Amino acid sequence: VQLQASGGGLVQAGGSLRLSCAASGRTFNSVAMGWFRRAPGKDREFVAAMRWSGSATSSADSVKGRFTISRDNAKNTVYLQMNSLKPEDTAIYYCAARSRFSTILGRSAGWYDYWGQGTEVTVSS
Repeated sequence: VQLQASGGGLVQAGGSLRLSCAASGRTFNSVAMGWFRRAPGKDREFVAAMRWSGSATSSADSVKGRFTISRDNAKNTVYLQMNSLKPEDTAIYYCAARSRFSTILGRSAGWYDYWGQGTEVTVSS
């Protein structure tokens, strides 16, 4: 499985961006998809996740009400709509996928099986 993240860029505070994560591979059967980010000098942190069925979503408190995760089944693509961006949202954003069955929706990096290469988001004040 290959994950290709895109959509990052430079935006002013209060602006919006939409990140995309396209999944491909000989057989793609994801249980869940997630977004994480790593800000300069900080550890990687969970941002948002959703079960591929759409039955559950989860997001970090720091982005609730501002970021929305969604997916397009036909395109095997997951999106992260980011509104009301703040300078503290500046980071490299990574998408991740889990293929192993699970009854939960994980928020830890180790729960995921595959990772994209990251896309950089810079929010200027």
